[in-house]
Order: sequence, then structure tokens, then C-alpha cells
Amino acid sequence: MRAIYTILLLVLSNTFMTFAWYGHLKFRELKWFENLGIISIIFLSWGLALFEYVFQVPANRIGYRENGGPFSLVELKVIQEIITLVVFSVFTLVLFRNEVLRWNHLVGFVFLVLAAYFIFRK
Repeated sequence: MRAIYTILLLVLSNTFMTFAWYGHLKFRELKWFENLGIISIIFLSWGLALFEYVFQVPANRIGYRENGGPFSLVELKVIQEIITLVVFSVFTLVLFRNEVLRWNHLVGFVFLVLAAYFIFRK
């Protein structure tokens, strides 16, 4: 159960992270954000990133083997990277329709999944 909670919290965390890091690139398309300066955008993104940490920290605490969780530190990091890739890919395809995922991107993703396989291999 701790593994499921860890993964769900990491998905939520990465969703907020992706919106904080890249979502602001779409703000100019929204009427109420179109005239914001860079400092305002930074603070808005920072506010979103706060929620990243609200979910990331508990995910790592729950999932870490030394705290009774099922994952080593390296495994947690690899899980987080795979989740980041999936969340980012969905985010890109849904919100940035002018961006295209090409074959070389997919090959790179496969290599990252292979990395996860080797990290978890006992």
C-alpha cells in the first residue's frame, strides 16, 4: 500500500511541477495573465511549485525503505523520473499541440524505462 501511496503522491507532485515549470508558457493565452511581468510569473510558478513539495516530501518519506517504505533512494529517484516523463508527455500533447513527440524522443523514453528495469533488478 505504501508503494501505491508513494506513486500517487509522486504523480500529483510531478503534475504541479510540470505546471510550475512549463505551464507559465501558456499563461499569455489567458486574458487575466497576458500583462503579467516576469516577476509575477515567477511568483505564480513558485506558488505552484509549493504544491509540488507538499506531495513530493511525503511521497519520499512514505516510500523510503529506511522509513518502512518499499523503495531505496535510487529506486525513488528512478520512479520519480519515469513519472516526470509520463506527466510531461501528456502535458505536452494536451496543452502544446504544436510540439511533436518524434521517434528519437520515444527511443530515449524506452532507454529511461530500461534504466528503471536495471535499477530495480535484484
